[in-house]
Amino acid sequence: MSTSRPPAAGSTSQAPAGEKSFFEQQRELLLKDIGISFEHVLANINKLNRSLEGVIAVGNEFSSVEALWSTFENVMAKDPDAEAETNTGEEGREEEEGETELPANR
Repeated sequence: MSTSRPPAAGSTSQAPAGEKSFFEQQRELLLKDIGISFEHVLANINKLNRSLEGVIAVGNEFSSVEALWSTFENVMAKDPDAEAETNTGEEGREEEEGETELPANR
């Protein structure tokens, strides 16, 4: 008399080759979700990259304007007193000498 016994609680039963265990099914689902999430992340990074390239391109279009304003700023930042001294030269000295002379008729 042969009686079949149910497997013991500690023993593992092997599933047929065509069927997957619950763990393997859940693992595959999670791997698919992770793969889809990575694809979304990659797509968003590509969008961000294109946006940054557009911003850089717009910024580069203003380089000539920036150079012009920089030149203007440098001209305006010069010390007017120092420039007046260099521009007066001999003419300024002659005027100063003329101012110190007193008229002969008093």
